[in-house]
Amino acid sequence: MIAIVVDDYDSAIKHYVEDLGFALVEDAPLTSEKRWVVVAPSDQGAKILLAKATNDQQSAAIGNSTGGRVGFFLYTGNFQATYELYRSHGIEFLETPRHEEYGQVVVFQDHYGNKWDLIEQK
Repeated sequence: MIAIVVDDYDSAIKHYVEDLGFALVEDAPLTSEKRWVVVAPSDQGAKILLAKATNDQQSAAIGNSTGGRVGFFLYTGNFQATYELYRSHGIEFLETPRHEEYGQVVVFQDHYGNKWDLIEQK
């Protein structure tokens, strides 16, 4: 499991579940202000802990946990359908889809500015 720093639990859940089609795996209160929120792109693979920023240093890291590089890789079995679905949900793509030796790929960023590769392998 990896953690992504977000500004608000509910808007993050909405983005990852409704816009990107991830599943909400867990949403449990820990304190009056803190929750354990986990989403996943599928039932097989990595899970993402949505960690709400609680101070200025953490807030400054929102969307930049990998220093501006692509830090997350999302595999799909139907590139065109996933690409069109994401476009219809307003996901920002940073390039046009391209074919590489390993398959089709495009870079997009999530609501927070984190960069992802959407990949369909050959």
